[in-house]
Amino acid sequence: MLQRLPALVAALWWGSLTTIGFLVVPLLFSHLPSPSLAGFMAAKLFAAQTWVAVGCCLVLLLISKPKHALAQHPWAQAAMVFILGGLLLALLTQFGVAPRIIARQDLRLWHSVGTVMYALQWCCALAVLWRTLRHDSPAQNFEDAPAEV
Repeated sequence: MLQRLPALVAALWWGSLTTIGFLVVPLLFSHLPSPSLAGFMAAKLFAAQTWVAVGCCLVLLLISKPKHALAQHPWAQAAMVFILGGLLLALLTQFGVAPRIIARQDLRLWHSVGTVMYALQWCCALAVLWRTLRHDSPAQNFEDAPAEV
């Protein structure tokens, strides 16, 4: 079970980004009575999403190396740059870009920057998920599996 924990955490991170960014927020803008109300709610959801991302990244960092081991797990070696990149993107979006959007400072520019950073974070989360699944696949443990007749 613990060997599948990285894939579960990565799936939570990627799935939450997908749900909030590509489903919930567009629905807010299409169904709430005003764009300002939808924007206010979207900001709250993106802030909550940041903390989901930070939590998932921290868990992935904490479980990336076994106790008393010199090297990281193979999945962590393959995914570390994407974990750190996604964490950095989440924090920069929340504390660098979001305040400028909320202040309506050059709204088109900062909204575009935030959208690109969110999409890059989504790509990082997907890369982490892909790498954790790749290193947790049954084919990898094929030699250990009993032969079927």
